[in-house]
Amino acid sequence: MNQQTGQATNAMSEAQRGLRYRVLIVEDDADIRELIRYNLAQEGFIVEEAPDGAQALDKVKRRVPDLMVLDLMLPGMPGLQVCRQMRAERETAHLPILIVTAKGTEVDKVLGLEMGADDYVVKPFSPRELVARVKAVLRRFERPLPPSPLKVGEIEIDPSAMTLTVAGKLVATTATEFRLLDYFARHAGRVFTRDHLLDSVWRDTSYVTPRSVDVYVRRIREKIEPDPENPRYLKTVRGAGYRFESPK
Repeated sequence: MNQQTGQATNAMSEAQRGLRYRVLIVEDDADIRELIRYNLAQEGFIVEEAPDGAQALDKVKRRVPDLMVLDLMLPGMPGLQVCRQMRAERETAHLPILIVTAKGTEVDKVLGLEMGADDYVVKPFSPRELVARVKAVLRRFERPLPPSPLKVGEIEIDPSAMTLTVAGKLVATTATEFRLLDYFARHAGRVFTRDHLLDSVWRDTSYVTPRSVDVYVRRIREKIEPDPENPRYLKTVRGAGYRFESPK
């Protein structure tokens, strides 16, 4: 068992035993950091803190948390760079990340998702909303994946190890990307609307928009398609949604 798989298994076993999740808050504003820490601790989370990206990376190297709450506007190393680095390392590729940003435009939200975040919350936010978002992201990964590996064309999906192989090469994915791809591949030929995918993969749709599905489909295409602009596997059905096809 590799380190990444072991950490994912440990996190799942902790959840199944009812033990508390460990959350790392990366926020340079001490007042906001304390507000988040207090409210998460009140809900039973084990909370660690880092005021900047460098200290966050150091804490993650010592122990990977179950989820990271990451502010985008950090001194020194921007939050998007921290997120990108988390996704580049196999040990943290599947780490759930909730980004916190003062920017509320659609472009900034999409950019955060494209960098690998699993969800976002915009400042100013209510503590209740942030705690709800954290719980929603964690719930998304509580549902066990099918145990059997799946091979479609040059794509190999192994849920037990949460690994994706394309044309013989291991490809890093986030947990959300992996779950969405696995769902598509196991229902090949069916057309799914964005709302259906939100219900089936994201599970809690209180805060997630159909636009998120489009972002993740684009990211998946970049990882599995020889030509993402002309996909062989994951195709758009205009006016309906998306369909996964096995190449002939």
